[in-house]
Amino acid sequence: MELYFASHNANKLLEIQKILPSFISLKSLHDLGLTEDIVEDGKTIEENSLIKASYVFKNYQVACFADDTGLEVNALNGEPGVFSARYAGDQKNSNDNMDLLLDKLADKTDRSAHFKTVITLISGAKESIQFEGIVQGHILDKKKGVGGFGYDPIFVPAGYEITFAEMDLAEKNKISHRALAFKKLVAHLETLTS
Repeated sequence: MELYFASHNANKLLEIQKILPSFISLKSLHDLGLTEDIVEDGKTIEENSLIKASYVFKNYQVACFADDTGLEVNALNGEPGVFSARYAGDQKNSNDNMDLLLDKLADKTDRSAHFKTVITLISGAKESIQFEGIVQGHILDKKKGVGGFGYDPIFVPAGYEITFAEMDLAEKNKISHRALAFKKLVAHLETLTS
């Protein structure tokens, strides 16, 4: 089964290739010749995921999925949420985003947060399905670890003493928000091929 992933993010692509079963041939936007960014102007993570998948399906008529992920911090009323990638500006710089978040949390005692991923699968003109993965955790007061991407160096998942950035990819793929959402996607795809 050939499936296109509506993303230019090489880190996400690598993470997802490790999760998907061998019967799925994962293709990227580069394989379609699509190099520009898809405008994400939704007000929620769910909307942005649907916008990206719909754009690819409408313009290329291929089975595709898109994900959108946000870090939602309780003490900041769910910030950065849908604006996670561009929290500190349109340059989408992870260090700037983390620095801004840590500044805003400097005087907060509640550092609880969760990552949420929503995947939208579109395999036909009238069919779109969404899959959600959430992992609870908390925000450190400084960055730790060099792996992962995004907010991984400041996020410690519940039940762990280390950040996502300190975990190896195999360990992160067992518990991450993205992995949880993708396991639901894979289970659905397996029902289509059985």
